[in-house]
Amino acid sequence: MTEHPFHKHINSFVSLTDTDFQTILTFFKEQHFQKKELLLGAGDICNNNFFVVKGCLHMYFINDRGTERTVQFAIENWWLTDFLAFQKQSASEFYVRAIEDTDVLSIRHNNLEALLEQFPIMERYFKSIYRIAYGSSLNRTKYLFDFSKEEIYFHFVDHFPEFAQRVPQYLIASFLGLTPEYVSEIRAKKRS
Repeated sequence: MTEHPFHKHINSFVSLTDTDFQTILTFFKEQHFQKKELLLGAGDICNNNFFVVKGCLHMYFINDRGTERTVQFAIENWWLTDFLAFQKQSASEFYVRAIEDTDVLSIRHNNLEALLEQFPIMERYFKSIYRIAYGSSLNRTKYLFDFSKEEIYFHFVDHFPEFAQRVPQYLIASFLGLTPEYVSEIRAKKRS
């Protein structure tokens, strides 16, 4: 029997028995979302945190000019939600949408609290995940301040090839604060 991707991911941070994992899995709901399907809308109460088993998601907001701005992507073994709204159980300011057909494990806030109560080791797992996410967020901010637009694009492509190959260029441009036209120009310049 092959190990469940989520179990394998957890075990890369903490050690869980198969029996404990099977119980932990009962706190989650397996869901499938089709390409372009919305998982969370701005203004919705953020009740769920999503672990990507297979597929790709992106989180974005729409600014005052009506422009969509991507703030985060998630592929296999990544978590995605509006963490602040999830924690406060409040309305989200973001949308979460499937970029491709995506399978997730979702956990509601109350189920997460019960999970952490029953399995304190999962608190260590989530601490590790959140530390990595926070560190990555700080690095991204640094790159936005320090790098030229061209350097930002090539840094992303070089360091996150799994995203660069799967995510449409217009979403990468949105994530990096660039226009799709500028990304096309950078890519054309590199090829020549």
